[in-house]
Amino acid sequence: MKHNSHQFHCGLKDGIPIGLGYLAVSFTFGIMARGAGLTTLQSVVMSFTNLTSAGQFAALGIIQAGAPFMEMAQLIINLRYCLMSCSLSQKLGADMPFFHRFFMSYGVTDEIFGVSVCRPGFLSPFYSYGLICVAVPGWTLGTLLGAVSGELLPARLLSALNVALYGMFLAVVIPPAKTSRILTGVILASMALSLVFAHVPLLAGLSSGFKIILLTILIAGAAAILFPVKEENEHES
Repeated sequence: MKHNSHQFHCGLKDGIPIGLGYLAVSFTFGIMARGAGLTTLQSVVMSFTNLTSAGQFAALGIIQAGAPFMEMAQLIINLRYCLMSCSLSQKLGADMPFFHRFFMSYGVTDEIFGVSVCRPGFLSPFYSYGLICVAVPGWTLGTLLGAVSGELLPARLLSALNVALYGMFLAVVIPPAKTSRILTGVILASMALSLVFAHVPLLAGLSSGFKIILLTILIAGAAAILFPVKEENEHES
C-alpha cells in the first residue's frame, strides 16, 4: 500500500508539467470548438472522453465541413496510440490485472507515453493514475475556460498559446536525450525522416496519422534491432 501511494504521488508530481501544458493547449481548443458550433458542454465532454489534441482539432474541421459521421478520421489519426500501448505493455508485470491495463489505456497520450516509457523498471498502474489525475483535469478545464471566455482574449495571445504543445514535447524529450547518445540519434533521425515525409511527393500525400505510424515502426524498429535494451534493466524496480 505504501509503495502504491508513493508511485501515485510520483505520477502526480511528474504530471504537473503535462497538466499545465494541456491547460494552455486545450484553452485554444475550447475557443475553436465554440467557433465550430459546439456548446460548452459538448466541448468539455469531447475533451474528457477523447484526450487527444490532434484528433479533436481534426474533428472540428470535419464538423465544420458538415461531413457525415462515417467520414470521421479518428481511427487513422489516433492509431499511433495502439503502438504506444503495445510499447507500454512491455513495461507492465505479467500478473497485472486486466482492469488496471484497461484504465491505464485511457490515459495514453503522447506526453504521458513519453514520461512513462522513460521511467526505469516496471511501470506501476498507480504511477499512471497519478499522471492521469493531473493531465485529464488540465485538458478538460482548459477546454471549459476556452469555451467560456476565449472570445475575450486578443488574437496575439491565442496564437501564442498554440506554441504550448510543442514546448511540452520538448520538455518530455530533451532531459532523457541529454543522458543518452542513442536516444539523441533516434530523435535526430525522426526529425530528418519527418522532413522527408513532408516534402517527398508520394509520401507527402499520406495522412498525418499514417505518417506517424510508418515513422514509428521504421525508427523504433531499427533502434530496437540495432540498440536492444538489456533484459536485466527491465526488471529493476
